[in-house]
Amino acid sequence: MCPPAHFAVTYAINPWMRPDEPADAGLAMAQWERLRQTYLGLGHEVRTIEPVPGLPDMVFAANGATVIGGTVLGTRFRYPERAAEAWAYLDWFRTNGWPVVRVPGYYNEGEGDILVAGQTLLAGYGFRSDLGAAAELAAVFGLPVVSLRLVDPRFYHLDTALCVLDATTAMYYPAAFDDAGRAALGSLFSELIEAKDEDAEVLGLNAVSDGYHVVLPAQATGLARQLSARGFMPVPVDMSELLKAGGSAKCCTLELRS
Repeated sequence: MCPPAHFAVTYAINPWMRPDEPADAGLAMAQWERLRQTYLGLGHEVRTIEPVPGLPDMVFAANGATVIGGTVLGTRFRYPERAAEAWAYLDWFRTNGWPVVRVPGYYNEGEGDILVAGQTLLAGYGFRSDLGAAAELAAVFGLPVVSLRLVDPRFYHLDTALCVLDATTAMYYPAAFDDAGRAALGSLFSELIEAKDEDAEVLGLNAVSDGYHVVLPAQATGLARQLSARGFMPVPVDMSELLKAGGSAKCCTLELRS
């Protein structure tokens, strides 16, 4: 995770960002700290990276890399406003003892567009990451990759439209995918929980699951009820200030799979 010490909305690179409606940096920090304490309270270890001045979106650590089996594939950002974040995260991994750190050749925005489902990688493309990133992922991690095209600009990253809950269950917003993507998800998961418009529109799917606890935006009350009905434990957190930049719980969280 990366503290939002320099968080601000000073440019617009997704439909959520409105520079004429300033974000409250203090409130963003308080919400981020609440998220961090939530993970610690659930028994998870949290490591942090030092925020860099001039990189207001660095708080969205999910975009920093993809980490599986101790191998790190860095990020290449689509927009120049975020390009320097990639090097900050690569430097952190290199100085913290990660044995294999790769620089990508294609645009890929880390776990924003790359999700792990058992022994399969799901790779979103269409707005930020390249379709060609799938072959690079397969080569680096030695796992099969399923590409999923995103079609709604509000859900510009895969992690805004899909959350893998466990090896057989996911929750998603069907309208964010094309027909082929919906069919692929239907074949991968034995159960798919469909988010309603009102939950998707507060980025309710930008959530983190450990297989039982699901940390999700507090405003996504319908999803929370659906999760409870299926035996998961929803853990609501208010991430409304980070939402002003188009992110929530998952965006603030990069999973380090050793």
